[in-house]
Amino acid sequence: MPNFTAVQSPTTHIAFEKLASRLEGEVSTDRATRILYATDASVYRVLPAAVAFPKSDADVAAIAAFAAEHHIPITARTAGTSLSGQAVGEGLVVDFSVHFGNILEINPEEKWVRVQPGVIRDDLNRALAQYGLFFGPNTSTANRCMMGGMVGNNSSGTTSIRYGVTRDKVIEISAVLGDGSTAVFREVSPQDSVKRASESTREGKIYAGIAELLSRP
Repeated sequence: MPNFTAVQSPTTHIAFEKLASRLEGEVSTDRATRILYATDASVYRVLPAAVAFPKSDADVAAIAAFAAEHHIPITARTAGTSLSGQAVGEGLVVDFSVHFGNILEINPEEKWVRVQPGVIRDDLNRALAQYGLFFGPNTSTANRCMMGGMVGNNSSGTTSIRYGVTRDKVIEISAVLGDGSTAVFREVSPQDSVKRASESTREGKIYAGIAELLSRP
């Protein structure tokens, strides 16, 4: 395994201090923390420049805006159980497992649940069991993997043939985009999709980009 090579410049360190002053949560730049987050369940090791622990939606938006301003890549991370290196990166690792682990709402009548990305899959199913419900995708790491990672990876597992993969179970996602703006992604009509694609926002550019991709022969 090669040695770590990533280094921080004094200017970068000062920038992260400024970011930390804007957040309710924390930003860590010490080498010990960075080494801890340089690995996940894969064989890859990438030393990040810093690790952020947001406490609120406003923190996440501030982190995204800061990263865009300073051209720093973001790696969003929950449990880090991925086997292909998805949870490591040389920029800013954002850990949602610490402060974003709440089940926000369960609607047993309509059979949906609203969760934060740091909710562990098996913990969710224990909460749903009293209503005779469960979240279908069943990965081999279900006792520790988290919902944010399952959405990001479109996780499946042993029950996916019958109950579907994660994307089949997503109704809506409240997201912070790369420039710090927010958007809610859900099923929309073709007319609404065209309208959104005409907007000059980051969300509009996403819709326009998808339309362009899908229009290719």
